[in-house]
Amino acid sequence: MSAFASVTARRIAAAALTAGALVSVVTLPASAADHARPERPKVKISDVQYDSPGRDDRSNRSLNREWVEITNNTRRTVNLDGWTLKDEDGHTYTFDHYRLEGRATVRIHTGIGRDTDSDLYQDRRHYVWDNRSDTATLRNDRGRFIDDKSWGHHRHSGGHSHGHR
Repeated sequence: MSAFASVTARRIAAAALTAGALVSVVTLPASAADHARPERPKVKISDVQYDSPGRDDRSNRSLNREWVEITNNTRRTVNLDGWTLKDEDGHTYTFDHYRLEGRATVRIHTGIGRDTDSDLYQDRRHYVWDNRSDTATLRNDRGRFIDDKSWGHHRHSGGHSHGHR
């Protein structure tokens, strides 16, 4: 083999090794990403009871059977002070000096009650969540979207009718 052929063979081998190394570097993150678990939201709306069980008689008991649950999926406490929970009609509940412990859930009731670690009350005298369709939206203290939960959309045209209760 001539010296020229030997140098050319080494250059081709080096180029092939370099190309192989680059391909493996480029494909490694993609294949690793394929196996990564999807990230669970840290704080989310975990459940909504928008249709108060029983007769909708606007009693405080009936109002408090309408609620939204917020769950903290992390191990750390999350300060919800200033966060908001809002319906499509603009009824807004603002969290006031409330910290949600790690791996905990709080239930926000519509009616009047005494706040505890696991139950908060909007202190309203009228239903908030529409039985037919609505969206509960959670935003942080900077107004950034955190999560929402919708039900019954595209079943009616026009605005909400809370009078169906």
